[in-house]
Amino acid sequence: MKNNIKVLRAQQSMTQDQLAEKLSVSRQTIISLEKEKYNPSIILAFKLAEIFNCKIEDIFIYEGDFE
Repeated sequence: MKNNIKVLRAQQSMTQDQLAEKLSVSRQTIISLEKEKYNPSIILAFKLAEIFNCKIEDIFIYEGDFE
């Protein structure tokens, strides 16, 4: 699933470490999210939306069925 995490994080001048700390996850999780290799739990998605002050749909772009 595509996402805008890297762009949103850059807009807030936030490092991967800072975002990881706010979410209580590892930096590796943030890297995996940004590289679209990991789909977050719904709770993590809501936390991201709260941090970026936007809707989940503004962060994640669904492109059809998962394979």
